[in-house]
Order: sequence, then C-alpha cells, then structure tokens
Amino acid sequence: MKIKFYLLLSVFVIMVSCQNEKDEYIPTDQVILSNVFGSKIDLNNLESYQNNNIPSYIRFSNRGNAIENDKATLGRILFYDTKLSTNNSISCASCHQQEHAFSDTNVASTGVNGMTSRHSMRLVNVGFQPGTNFFWNERVNSLESQVTEPIKDHAEMGFSGENGAPTFNDLLLKLSDTDYYQVLFNHIYGDPLITEERLQECLSQFVLSIQSFDSRYDDGLLATGNPGPAFPNYNMSENRGKFLFTTTPVNGGAGCVSCHVPPEFAIKNNIHNNGVIATIADPNVFDHDNTRSPSLRDLENPEGFINGPLMHNGSFNTLLEMVEHYNSIDMTNQQLLDPLLFDSVGPNGPIGQQLQLSESDKTALINFLKTLTGNDIYTNPKWSDPFVN
Repeated sequence: MKIKFYLLLSVFVIMVSCQNEKDEYIPTDQVILSNVFGSKIDLNNLESYQNNNIPSYIRFSNRGNAIENDKATLGRILFYDTKLSTNNSISCASCHQQEHAFSDTNVASTGVNGMTSRHSMRLVNVGFQPGTNFFWNERVNSLESQVTEPIKDHAEMGFSGENGAPTFNDLLLKLSDTDYYQVLFNHIYGDPLITEERLQECLSQFVLSIQSFDSRYDDGLLATGNPGPAFPNYNMSENRGKFLFTTTPVNGGAGCVSCHVPPEFAIKNNIHNNGVIATIADPNVFDHDNTRSPSLRDLENPEGFINGPLMHNGSFNTLLEMVEHYNSIDMTNQQLLDPLLFDSVGPNGPIGQQLQLSESDKTALINFLKTLTGNDIYTNPKWSDPFVN
C-alpha cells in the first residue's frame, strides 16, 4: 500500500510540476516573431541590407544614416504593417508596391480618409541623388523626416490629430502594445521604447536599401567602361535613344541629360517646373511647385508594363505621352518653367522647347528608357511583405 501511495504521490507531483511549468512558460523572442512572420524574420539570420552591390560608377553615396541589417529589417516590418494607419487598413506598401517598383498604378492612392493629392513616387534608388529634399515639392529636407509624414497625413494614414483623429503619440502607444515590436525594438536599441526618431531611422534605412542597378544599361556600361560609345548589348534604336538622351538639342539630341544625369538618372538640383502644372483633382487648378521627381530607372517593369502613371498628377499613361510633352512644350499658363525648357525668348516672353523629333527618334528614346529597368527590385524577398507566409 505504501508503494502505491508513493507512486500516486509522485505522479501528482509531476503533474503539478508540469502544470506550473506550463503556466510560467514565456515564449522566446524568436517564437514571438515566428508566430507572426513564420521563417521570414530570423534574428540570427537577417537579410543583408547593408552590403548591397553598388557599382563603382555610381557617384552619389546612399544619403541618410548608415544601413544596418537589424534596423532595415525592422523598417521592412513597419513599411508593410497596416497598424501604422488608424483603421489598420493602410500601410506604406499600399501606395508603394514592390511589383510596381514601389509605386502605385492608380493616379491617386487610397488612404484612410480619402485620396492622396499627388501620385505615389517610385521608391527606386532614393538615396542616390544630388539633393536631400523629398516629396514632389521638396517640402522636407531629409528622408528621415519624410517617412513619417504620410503617417501623420489625415487623408493617407490618419494619425493627424485633426477633427478628433488619433495623434502620432497614439500610434506610438499602439505599437508599444504589440509584442513583436517590443521584441524588435528591445533587440535593436536595448529597450522597448518606441519613438518617432527610432521609427524614422528604421523606415528610412529600409527605403534606402531599395536599389536597382541590374538593368541592361548597367550591363552595357560595365561592358564598355564608358557611357559614350554604342553599347554592345543594345540594338541600333536603343543606341540612337541613348545618344538622343545624352546629347543637347544644339548638338542634335533631346537634352534629357540636362535634368536627368546618368548613371543614376536622378533629377539634378535646382530644377524648376517642367510644364506639368495641373492637380490630380482638377486640370484647371495649378500645382506648379513640383521640382523633384524619382529616378528614371524602372519606369516600366521587366514585362514591359508601365509601373504607374507619370508626373505628380499622373497625367501621362505612356512613355510616348511623356516624350511628346518634352518634344513640344506648351507655354500656355506656364509658371516658373525651367529655363532649360525654353528654346529662346521672344518679344512676348519665352518660347517653349520644340525638339521636332521624328517618329523613329521618339521610338528610339522610349526604347532607351526601357533599358533602365532592372529585375531584382521586383522579386527580391528582402523587400517583400514579411506578413505574408
């Protein structure tokens, strides 16, 4: 009987012990992340963001704080997280989609309280440009400042504090109550405190990491070591288009290089209005202080489809429409037009650019622009949605 009693007592102790262990079980940091992201986020095996292969001929450094793998990883999660909107429906990626070179095929993007007032820029090589101002109208002077502005915008992500809407501090509290952010911020910063500065640092590092340097143009430049000669991997029309792009009108070209300088194809500093002045909402309302644009890289995807309508108001749906605009600049109601787009100044004021491109030259210019499209940016998992398993 004593033996049976001790056996029963032992079983009871083991059961109680196991129950206590179960009650006291605390999941590890990696388990918390795995429950949300599966195998996509592994603290011990992070994607590489800081050692991207940047060609030696790229002139501009990746502006902003130096990229660190863990911070860019957190930035990726923030970029795709709908918790950053007031109603949990919109993320940064809603308007900047990987399959469209981080842009939107819609003219205006949908936010929590309406539509965006300008078209969503492609986020291609944003750090490889001469300027440090961002947005179409250059209203902020750093990428760190830029990345949280859409979150605070009442129409876009809604944490504006306007008309009773939640404030940005409400967002910080919301994220602080999320277990995977507690893990990630503590892992990176040594404590789980979430601040705007930390959000800006991580989001900007992820955006800076989105790079495209694997186009046919890059292949041709590597093959020749010189942007001037004909590229061996181009056909006759593409090489003609390259000549037109990089040569001034005085010398028989189209002069695109005056504003968009290879090999980055980013817009130069101190460029003024390009003659596209209407708002998205109303073609009769002027929006003429837009002087920044994305790089001309990845205007189309590898399948040949445009990654989104062009210009701040999405007024051009094809590359041909864009070329036609610069081929013949309409001076009607133009304000602050860049002098580079003047052919001359007559007795009644500036005379708009008249390139008089032939149909074959228009086609050649378009064919060249298509060679600026890469491949990796569209499919690389490190820039993909970590919430999709």
